[in-house]
Amino acid sequence: MNTASVVIADIHPLIRAGMAALIEADDGFTLLGQASDSAQTLELCRRLRPDLVLMDLNLPGCDGIEAINRIRAQQPSAKVVILSGHDGEDEVDRSMRAGADAYMLKSAPLDTLMAGLHTVMSGKKYMMPELAVKLATRIQGNQLTPRERDILGHLATGMSNKVIARAAGIGVGTVKFHVKSIMSKLNVCTRTEAAMVAARRGLVQMA
Repeated sequence: MNTASVVIADIHPLIRAGMAALIEADDGFTLLGQASDSAQTLELCRRLRPDLVLMDLNLPGCDGIEAINRIRAQQPSAKVVILSGHDGEDEVDRSMRAGADAYMLKSAPLDTLMAGLHTVMSGKKYMMPELAVKLATRIQGNQLTPRERDILGHLATGMSNKVIARAAGIGVGTVKFHVKSIMSKLNVCTRTEAAMVAARRGLVQMA
């Protein structure tokens, strides 16, 4: 039976030890080494050429996205799995776009983590369902209509519905309809939160 070689990279010794125990208990994997920062991770990958790199996105050293890019450049066939404590859609989106094969949470059940690793080694991408929902929400948020983007730009400056209506040349009722649609697409509950999310995603520019 062929086994997949693994490098684990995380700043926390307990996380590394826990994942090492899981890897070593699974006949489908062989642990090659462990790293606590991005420099060590890249060196281990260069020297040992693992089949799978299980890494935290926020390692000391270079940015996690840059680490993914470097691993991909020096060993295109390696699978990269992000194991993170952050469940924000921005982190998930950036990681997957950079070439990660999976994004999983450290809080996930152990059997879920191992199932994800096996899925990746079978040649498929893997994302935990709750993260997939968040990422889908982000994509939906980026599908605002031109009119909604215009309204959102006014909303982000703190304008009331009446002021927005005058600036956009439409009725207050129409503004309310658009604001409701915008908040639904961005999955937020308040106008302030809508402005913050929109700025973070680059949908508007905040002063």
